[in-house]
Amino acid sequence: MKCIAVYTNNFEVFSDIYEEVLKTPLKENEEKVIEGVTVSESGEVPEHYLNKMKTKPEVVVMKVKDSDITILQHRDVFEIFIPSKENALH
Repeated sequence: MKCIAVYTNNFEVFSDIYEEVLKTPLKENEEKVIEGVTVSESGEVPEHYLNKMKTKPEVVVMKVKDSDITILQHRDVFEIFIPSKENALH
């Protein structure tokens, strides 16, 4: 799974830039700033990381309707997990 980190704790800000984040091509470990928010391509993440994070009480788990994208929110970061087959978004 590909992981994109969005460094904000504000859901409204995250929601406003979400579509743009998905459309922005990023190389592994590359950072860009979108509307004042740092976004980073974290590379491939193993499935067990996602499963482990989902069990933590301080982590909010969101599923994107009509896709296999999962979003985790914890502390000051949103992590967008895109299955490899969906990497065609970029």
